[in-house]
Amino acid sequence: MKIAMPVADGRLCLHFGHCEQFVLIDVSEDRKVVAQNEAVPPPHEPGVLPRWLHESGVTTIIAGGMGMRAQQLFQQFGIEVIVGAPPDDPAQVVSSWLAGTLQTGGNVCDH
Repeated sequence: MKIAMPVADGRLCLHFGHCEQFVLIDVSEDRKVVAQNEAVPPPHEPGVLPRWLHESGVTTIIAGGMGMRAQQLFQQFGIEVIVGAPPDDPAQVVSSWLAGTLQTGGNVCDH
């Protein structure tokens, strides 16, 4: 499993399309983090980020907010989308999600 999270200033970015970079976290079959890398995304245009993350092997994306069209594009690539995550440290967000304790709120994106 590979999880992607949009980040800005080292924390989960609430606005998916406006992030400085992505943190890509590899998780083993027994749900343990085995690697964490940062990647600079290509310029934000409709459909570019879902394709890029799919080609990077991402299976899940955790974000604070994401528009419905972007969510649909990720789902077309077979990528699970989790929205409403808090703007915390990416490692903490993933650890909470893997433990089943991640508290998500509403999708902070309204488009």
